[in-house]
Amino acid sequence: MREIIRANNSGFCFGVERAVKQSFDFMSPQGKVVTLGPLIHNKDVTGKLADKGIHEITMDDIPSLMKEDTVIIRTHGVAMAVYDELKEQGVSIVDLTCPYVINIQKKVKLYHDKGYKIVILGDEHHPEVVGINGYCESSAYITKSGEIDFPMKGKICVVAQTTEKQSNWVNLITNIAETAKEFVAFNTICKATEDRQKSAEEISREVDAMIVIGGRTSSNTTKLYEICKKNCPLTFHIENAGELDEIKEKIKNAVRVGITAGASTPEWIIKEAMENL
Repeated sequence: MREIIRANNSGFCFGVERAVKQSFDFMSPQGKVVTLGPLIHNKDVTGKLADKGIHEITMDDIPSLMKEDTVIIRTHGVAMAVYDELKEQGVSIVDLTCPYVINIQKKVKLYHDKGYKIVILGDEHHPEVVGINGYCESSAYITKSGEIDFPMKGKICVVAQTTEKQSNWVNLITNIAETAKEFVAFNTICKATEDRQKSAEEISREVDAMIVIGGRTSSNTTKLYEICKKNCPLTFHIENAGELDEIKEKIKNAVRVGITAGASTPEWIIKEAMENL
């Protein structure tokens, strides 16, 4: 008899749940409603939004928007310059940036204005990091693993992408402390991210196979996969239950199967996967 074990902390986080609920509930009295980029990194959710008539656009599409249109700012947030461009266009703005991301943006602007060099732990191409960098005139030094390739001098302010790994944060602070004479560090890794990673790590040590559910482009889901893979060789990353058919043969002898899910994975996808296992 197979045992399915779900991580205690998995699925939607506070910021994502809030953004998804408000987006599905939102009704525009006149113009079209769009999201600037995908609301969250989950194709199933963005597909349902599209069915509702809420499509995603890129920065290149902003000039074609009409004043009666509404633009939803996604959970990852955007740079200050983007707000300025939207305001110039005259559209309505619904800001669903995660409150934790807003906190980072404010810290970066505050310390940049004080003359500090900003260092961000994260993926320079991730929209959250791109947006945060926009609060220091895109002048931040960005490191993905915590490694730095030159001595940090002067006043330094360090922050992290909300979905980063604690091990990378420790690595970065250790490296900066070796050369920087003055620095302030704000561990802005989201508590939900930390709890999710701890739960996934614990379960992955106890099971024969591990299933990580979440979007391919989801940073926090990728981190969960990396953590689980270290402890459980039979770890697989899927976006939804439909992809289970591809791996069922590989886990057919697994008696204990663990499941965790990224912050952008809705409950119905997790339950469907558990039922299929």
